Amino acid sequence: MKRGQGRYYSHLTWQDRLKLNRMHREGRGAQEIADALHVNNSTVYRELKRGLTRQMDYEGRYVDIYCPETAQEKYEQYLAAKGPQLKIGKARDMADYIEDKILNDRYSPVAALKKIEDDGLDFGVTISKWTLYSYIHKGVFLNLEMERLPMHGKTSKGRKKVKRAAKPARGDSIEERPKEIRERVKFGHWEMDTVVSGGRSKARLLVLTERRTRREIIMRIKDGTTKSVVSALNKLERRWGSRRFRAAFKTITVDNGSEFQDCEGMEASCTRKGKRTKIYYCHPYSAYERGSNEVANRMIRRWYPKGTDFAKVTQADVTRGEEWMNTYPRGILGFRTAESLFLECLREEGIA
Repeated sequence: MKRGQGRYYSHLTWQDRLKLNRMHREGRGAQEIADALHVNNSTVYRELKRGLTRQMDYEGRYVDIYCPETAQEKYEQYLAAKGPQLKIGKARDMADYIEDKILNDRYSPVAALKKIEDDGLDFGVTISKWTLYSYIHKGVFLNLEMERLPMHGKTSKGRKKVKRAAKPARGDSIEERPKEIRERVKFGHWEMDTVVSGGRSKARLLVLTERRTRREIIMRIKDGTTKSVVSALNKLERRWGSRRFRAAFKTITVDNGSEFQDCEGMEASCTRKGKRTKIYYCHPYSAYERGSNEVANRMIRRWYPKGTDFAKVTQADVTRGEEWMNTYPRGILGFRTAESLFLECLREEGIA
């Protein structure tokens, strides 16, 4: 996708750098400059860092300023040193596309390659995921480094020993949950957790993850009280309708956090008599028992890093993040999206 088609690559031209320098000297903000150049604001921040030069001012003091000549020289050196001898150097558009997907759309390298395949894009060259990781590690890309990848190369630390609760949970233990739910062979079984704000803010995100399809529902709630959680589930039930909700949300597995202690309130329907779902409680300090939730929370942190105050984030922003997660090609789903698999399951259940 080229400039003017909605998404923009990270590489700037010489004219772009001159315009950026003028606006930066005028005191314009990064977002305003990014809008003028039709790039993501992260591109502006990286460019300012790349062109940083120490010079002496008229009073004889050394100051750090952005120099477009320095930035352009570094860019040209990059093209000369990295491009010609490498396979991806034959398809600079492909390198631009991959950088854009990883840096701006928060894709993993493998997901970026899969997106190229799924969209039928032809850059005249193909590379494997191992080659791509090798290029990133060697510093072939102008802006993309290993440290900027979504997972930063982290791996799972494995499961911890189950710790028994000092007191019984408010509802049934995960030990009583049917085996078929654990094995993800049935649709309609969810995990639920919250992602908290930074600092003293009480606002947080309520995150529900369907275990089979990994479909996400994310709702902003004002605090971590049981009342806020029950209110969010009530809103969700009204949105779906009582019958469809019971069919799509058969069970929900939660941890023993204080926000989930009103088991009766979470299970009870707000539109009819009786229950709308079944709640199961994990063992204490056993986050792996909600593994899908944990993965979802890490994906959310790609957009909202630790320290984010969710009181300042709108539900519309949260919904956009939810849509991104649900349309992201997932390796665990055979690089299908959670949304497509979820809709397929809804049709199979007769509740689409």
